[in-house]
Amino acid sequence: MRVLMIGPPGCGKGTQSVRIAGHYGIEHVSSGDLLRRHVAERTTIGRTVEQCMQRGDLVPDHIVMDILRKPVEAASRRGGYVLDGFPRTVAQAEAAYRVAEPLGAAVRIALYLKAGRAELIRRLLARGAQTGRTDDTEQVISHRLDVFDEAAGPLLAYYTHRETLITIDGDQPVSHVTEAAIRRLDQARQQLGMPDISLAGTGGTQRTHQATISATTPARAAYAALSTRRHTDPGRH
Repeated sequence: MRVLMIGPPGCGKGTQSVRIAGHYGIEHVSSGDLLRRHVAERTTIGRTVEQCMQRGDLVPDHIVMDILRKPVEAASRRGGYVLDGFPRTVAQAEAAYRVAEPLGAAVRIALYLKAGRAELIRRLLARGAQTGRTDDTEQVISHRLDVFDEAAGPLLAYYTHRETLITIDGDQPVSHVTEAAIRRLDQARQQLGMPDISLAGTGGTQRTHQATISATTPARAAYAALSTRRHTDPGRH
């Protein structure tokens, strides 16, 4: 199963990607995590994209494609992925399709998390206060949301026509969003005639995920942690 997560900054893409990937036992591939790793390690790519990320601008297409190609190919061979943070424009979507389709690794379902602007700003400011992320200031947040809004309409139209597009209300509590997403994904998989997937930790041979796919923990381990954690703030994603 191959799923793309679309949504504005602060909508909960990262959290929901980990939870969905963990549920189905597939990989979580995050372009943002991979880019931030390059910035932290001061690689050539990291030095190139750092200022783009701090301003809230899109990182050049060819750079994101380069860092995602191998993780996406590897995840597809191991059973599938949830791709979080890319593509963000129609041009990126078309380029990704041209590369992935011959390899049998193209996205089949796009999941769009929508949320109100005021709630997105609240979440991102809270995240910035907690983590110290330099791109979570009010000015940068507003710019990032404007950049997303400008590209969102054409991108959603693209996936409506090319793939199966699912829209979920991201303003709900975390667990409600996950439940709605999994229910709709199961419906879409059935409609597309996709084979059943053994849930994480059940069924036949258990796959081993490699940490290089994401800059964080493997999806199954992260999902297990999220599943046992009590959410004291149900609106936080």
